[in-house]
Amino acid sequence: MNKLIVEQDFPVTLVGGGALDPDDLAVARSVAPVVVAADGGANTALKHGVTPDFVIGDLDSISAGTQAELGAARLLHVPEQDTTDFDKALRAVSVPLVLAVGFLGARIDHQLAALNVLMQPHPSPCILVGEHEILFHLRHPVSVPTDEGDVVSLFPMRTVTGVSDGLQWPIQGLTLDPMHQIGTSNRAVGPCSLRSDGPGLIVILPKKHLLAVVDTFIRRPEPEA
Repeated sequence: MNKLIVEQDFPVTLVGGGALDPDDLAVARSVAPVVVAADGGANTALKHGVTPDFVIGDLDSISAGTQAELGAARLLHVPEQDTTDFDKALRAVSVPLVLAVGFLGARIDHQLAALNVLMQPHPSPCILVGEHEILFHLRHPVSVPTDEGDVVSLFPMRTVTGVSDGLQWPIQGLTLDPMHQIGTSNRAVGPCSLRSDGPGLIVILPKKHLLAVVDTFIRRPEPEA
């Protein structure tokens, strides 16, 4: 399924059915007021008083009551079982940025699946918002006003190299690889900048930098995969 359901020049909030801080949902909606739910994320959105504009997924987790409240026009049923609802939703939107809440926490298998989805060549870049951190696939250079001592973790999902500035342990000259050298628990010595020489690097930052990273994404065009 590659049909675009949402195509616009503004960011979108994507809600999953996992652990969700209502403050994170409020912050995401302040930047991205159009809300898309991934299947059972519709139940979560309504629980927090937010009516999703669209629901995308195989619809095996959305309650009958939620379906009735939203109406059939908002529901996009994608029956295939080869991909997650997170993946299905990202394939259906083309926007400058997706802010994804409710996809981290609780089950570790769901978190690992979410990281796998970030690696896929979707139309839109995505930031995953967790309880304490944000995660994104480094697909273009970013600069973040990190503070001295902030934890900056870099996890390679494949072999990748890159360049950093403002980290206690720079990554230039390293070959990062999930089976060998990883880059978790690095620390900022001040504002930092990061660039990878190809796809495959997950950046994990303190959640306090969410809006700064959002600004970085929406000011820079996303390169073609």
